[in-house]
Amino acid sequence: MEHISLPPDTRGLFGPSFLAMPLFEKGGAHQPLNRPRDRYAREGVDLSLSTLADQVGACTAALMPLYLLIEAHVLAAERLHGDDTTVPVLAKTRTDTGRNGTYVRDDRPFGGPAPPAAIFHYSRDRQGEHPVSHLRSWRGILQADAYAGYNALFLADRLPAPLTRDRQVFEQRSKRIEPYGTLPNRSFSRFAGP
Repeated sequence: MEHISLPPDTRGLFGPSFLAMPLFEKGGAHQPLNRPRDRYAREGVDLSLSTLADQVGACTAALMPLYLLIEAHVLAAERLHGDDTTVPVLAKTRTDTGRNGTYVRDDRPFGGPAPPAAIFHYSRDRQGEHPVSHLRSWRGILQADAYAGYNALFLADRLPAPLTRDRQVFEQRSKRIEPYGTLPNRSFSRFAGP
């Protein structure tokens, strides 16, 4: 069994528990680093934005080998679910809208033994160049909605090969889902997809 450990900061300032907090706030809660900096200052810990940014960058670099392993596992799948989701991005004075390109591998419904996994790619806009670059070398079946950014992936001249579109899953489920506020008098098992 392989053991992965985060190398200690050479200055000895921060432990892994503290480092996890700004990483989550930046990546998981989409907070700008000035928010945790101000909160830490109220608790008596004065840190500059550049120090927090340096620590986030160092952790990102340390975790990159793990990310690359997960990405390789996801892109080894024959079938992916792709989604383009809006993400609120808090700036100092306002909230912007970013995009999160999500690609999920889950072979369990198809009898596959591989564990499910997901990768996320952030972008500031909704241009179609992003999914094209995310899936540049991947080939297979893409389950996705009608987001136009995916269209270039299905073109006949795409290299290494055009992707196969699988919209049937979305169309079947949208026909089966009841309107909000109505509960059917039958089992919820009907929502289990093929």
